Amino acid sequence: MNLTRDRVRSLGWASVLLICAAMTIALSLRVNAVKSQVHDTEKRIVAMQQEVDFLDTEFLTRSNQQALRQLNDLEFGYKAPVAGQYIEGERQLAALGMAAVPGAPEPIRYANAARPEEKGAADSGLLAMVSPVTGATAAALAEAEVAPALTRRGRDPERDQLARDAAALGKRLARIEVAEAGEQ
Repeated sequence: MNLTRDRVRSLGWASVLLICAAMTIALSLRVNAVKSQVHDTEKRIVAMQQEVDFLDTEFLTRSNQQALRQLNDLEFGYKAPVAGQYIEGERQLAALGMAAVPGAPEPIRYANAARPEEKGAADSGLLAMVSPVTGATAAALAEAEVAPALTRRGRDPERDQLARDAAALGKRLARIEVAEAGEQ
């Protein structure tokens, strides 16, 4: 095999080209690896920024809650409900419907509404509620509902007692407990 000068030169250029191509491929692989590391680092930075934002928000929220609690203690004196203020079950709810023991004091009431059966309630100066369909006042509709109930009375005394208890339930449950204000 006789190698001439041109042939050696062309083989030299081909080998240089092959070496350059191999180096280019190796360099591109290295660049992609560095890009991947940069991308992972950016992801971690974004995650850390989100965590810092979350912690800032939580800190501000908790400090705001403390400020609200201090304001509440100083100004209003509201307290969270305690376990004794909740009804435990159906029996305790049914006990609320029982009549008060004879001789028991009346429950404390803070506000009373005028009853329609009281004198002067109709003359209170307030406009009567009127049905847009029939044009009748609310008092007339209530009287129309009471009239059939009066004819049914006496048939079932237990039902009548339950109706009276249900009507009086709002009076017994309308109790407001005010928590004492914090030390000033």
